[in-house]
Amino acid sequence: MRTIKLLLGYVLLATLLVSCYAEVIVEDEFIEESAFNTDRVLQGYDLWYVDINETRGNGEVPFLQRAFTVSFDNGTFLANNNIVGIGKTGNGFGIDVGFYNTLRGVVEIDHDVDGKWLLEVYAVDGATIELYDASSDTSYFLRGYQRNNFDYDQVFYDNINYFIQEYDSWEKIYTSETGAINDFDDENFLQFLPSFFRSSVDAVGTPISRLQWDFEGNYQVYDIAGDNTLKTITLDYDFLGDDYFELYVINDSTIELYHPDSETVYEFKGRGYQQYLKTGKGTEARKRTKSSNPKMDVKRRRK
Repeated sequence: MRTIKLLLGYVLLATLLVSCYAEVIVEDEFIEESAFNTDRVLQGYDLWYVDINETRGNGEVPFLQRAFTVSFDNGTFLANNNIVGIGKTGNGFGIDVGFYNTLRGVVEIDHDVDGKWLLEVYAVDGATIELYDASSDTSYFLRGYQRNNFDYDQVFYDNINYFIQEYDSWEKIYTSETGAINDFDDENFLQFLPSFFRSSVDAVGTPISRLQWDFEGNYQVYDIAGDNTLKTITLDYDFLGDDYFELYVINDSTIELYHPDSETVYEFKGRGYQQYLKTGKGTEARKRTKSSNPKMDVKRRRK
């Protein structure tokens, strides 16, 4: 990937930045001058969005592979590992997951779970840095934002696949009176895992631990051309074919599924929230991967 990695080969263009940030980002030879200057660059933005689709290399840095955003705050390393609560947890910064120290063009991160990592810091442009792990020859690209111009809602919709996986189950709490009778009326619980979904007709109120999953199948979330805040989802029932829904987020624990064929509206409440902290099952449960939803050319049907 990199045969020569010279900080002098990159430039952070102060002219591209707003005036209040111009004193922080400078040419890379300035970054290399001291550990203090490297720290100023890392703290120059409140949030660094981990653009996982731009990752290069076959290795991984576990805590970057999990995070949606990271922040460097006077020696404290913070991360948003969940979509649920993003923008609210830790005043938008996420949770404290370790601490860091800077060297010349290098940041040493001591993560509470993953231990110490020495990452080289490179400037790509005025708002993007590269964190390079020499041990695995892997690069992560991070885009900088201030909290007041970071679109938490768009990050939410861009990563909605991860959101619906952050609860152990989704329990039906509402079915509209209008709408034709259909087979999905009987489904009271859904569970979304990375590669398949499960459903249950157990009675509403059944504890998660006692649910009997009656069906398992594939699902797919779609982006909609020209509508960034609408997602659709298909559930593949072998014996019924695909069930197609418009997927709406009411809040970070409630979703709405609108079934265009029957014109029925369903609401589901998340049960068993999985917070990806420093210990426990969440630590190893999920890693982000390079992906993009297929696009569907449809019009919004929900009025």
